[in-house]
Amino acid sequence: MSELHKFLFEGLPVRGMIVRLTDAWQEILARRASNTTTGAYPTPVAELLGEMTAAAALMQANIKFKGSLILQIFGDGPVKVTVAEAKPDLSVRSTATVTGEVSADAHLPQMVNLHGRGRCAITLEPAERVPGQQTYQGVVPLVDEHGKPLVKLNEVLQHYMLQSEQLDTTLVLAADDKVAAGLLIQRLPTKGVANLEGTQDSAAAVQGISLEDRIGHNEDYNRISILASSLTRDELLELDVDTILRRLFWEEKLLRFEPQTGMLGPRFRCTCSRERVAGMIRGLGVQEAEEILAERGDIEVGCDFCGKQYRFDAVDAAQIFTAPKDQLPGSPTVQ
Repeated sequence: MSELHKFLFEGLPVRGMIVRLTDAWQEILARRASNTTTGAYPTPVAELLGEMTAAAALMQANIKFKGSLILQIFGDGPVKVTVAEAKPDLSVRSTATVTGEVSADAHLPQMVNLHGRGRCAITLEPAERVPGQQTYQGVVPLVDEHGKPLVKLNEVLQHYMLQSEQLDTTLVLAADDKVAAGLLIQRLPTKGVANLEGTQDSAAAVQGISLEDRIGHNEDYNRISILASSLTRDELLELDVDTILRRLFWEEKLLRFEPQTGMLGPRFRCTCSRERVAGMIRGLGVQEAEEILAERGDIEVGCDFCGKQYRFDAVDAAQIFTAPKDQLPGSPTVQ
């Protein structure tokens, strides 16, 4: 079962999270693989999308926002766009549009940033927009401050957090065909309302910001970041959370929260359904539906986001256009 673990480093201005998407990630891949039009994702695309899905879940769990967090990467390569969405209840879904050949050893630059036009965008979409409220979106190029292409997704997101949020952040991400996982370590301000005072020494304010609060200057965060970055891909994918935390931070005192699993944890959910597709077919009208049936034998509709296909034969279509009161007892229903 997919799970999210949150923890704090006692007395230090550092927090962390680990997410492991198992059943949720496998459902995303299975829906895409079962689509007879698109087929399964190429391995490099699946791994990138898995890392994005894990990262979206981590970032959503890291903020107090009543709405969707949408992580997008788009550019000028064979992978036109990849999207991962995480809702406030930690339900996730993701998709990718592939229009060209993706080599087995392709990385981020080869997939979406062939000519330097690749971008990463994070959008916060309010669930209930109030008058005048704007959708927040931050966009950064897939290069570092020196214009050098970034090869890995975690590098892109760490760069984004520094540029857009002014936060020291360390991310380790990995995905295969069974698990999509991520570790996030983030520095908290040592001063201010509701922030940790920790065991930091007082420092003279520099432009209104204490030395330990300046980017890259907190020694405790830097030490923990180095430990976190030592986590390998195989370890992140194969080890349980308790083992990972013990191996990385055995000298640190952790304050751990109750793991979030099941309906309280990360899980797959797409807004598509057979009922919604039936409503769309009803909107086409009887004549157009009958013409499609005559030409193809059934009506097939695929979800543009998750890839799941819905098929309706002549009997299914007849039920769509039959009023409930006119349906015969025991007749099939559209589900």
